[in-house]
Amino acid sequence: MTFDQIIGDIKRKIYHPVYLLHGEEPYFIDAITGLIEESVLKDAEKEFNQSVVYGRETDPGAIIDMARRFPMMANYQVVIVREAQDIEKIENLQPYIEKPQPSTILVIAHKYRKIDQRKSFAKSVDKAGVLFESSRIYENKVPAWINEQIAARGHSIKPDACQLLADHLGNDLGRISNELEKLLINVPSGNAIDSEIIERNIGISKD
Repeated sequence: MTFDQIIGDIKRKIYHPVYLLHGEEPYFIDAITGLIEESVLKDAEKEFNQSVVYGRETDPGAIIDMARRFPMMANYQVVIVREAQDIEKIENLQPYIEKPQPSTILVIAHKYRKIDQRKSFAKSVDKAGVLFESSRIYENKVPAWINEQIAARGHSIKPDACQLLADHLGNDLGRISNELEKLLINVPSGNAIDSEIIERNIGISKD
């Protein structure tokens, strides 16, 4: 599944029992994880039904124990494993992956490097739920990505201004997204963003 398909499904409340999000680009992994964390459960349900753990502080056995619990006064239990690249023997999750708890949404956020998709662990995830590789985008694709992000927020940007942002920010999508948030706060809706607006609001100059 693509990033847009995954995000679209979550917004339509179409959930999968397992999400393994892996790869070199943390932005897409964080975006999917964050949307699940914020939107699946109501605030009142999160105390008993949402767990967030870190790979360095847990292990496959503990994750499986959490994932096998039943939700309390909610339709789902959400278990989020951040920094899953730090888990030793992550493949030991496979017995659970092959028979996941239907009422649990397990999110495994494995950032900065890829899982070997040829191995049975990855294939089990792909069969049971969502296996998503988060790849860095090439620098020549960054202006188009910036333009899409700005358009999605109801604004427009002039081509030279878009290229100015791309030239100065590179392909770090997290950094670009943060700068766009700061920029758009100060730009009235309907105004096309130009180089002067960028220089005035986030300090990037074409000179």
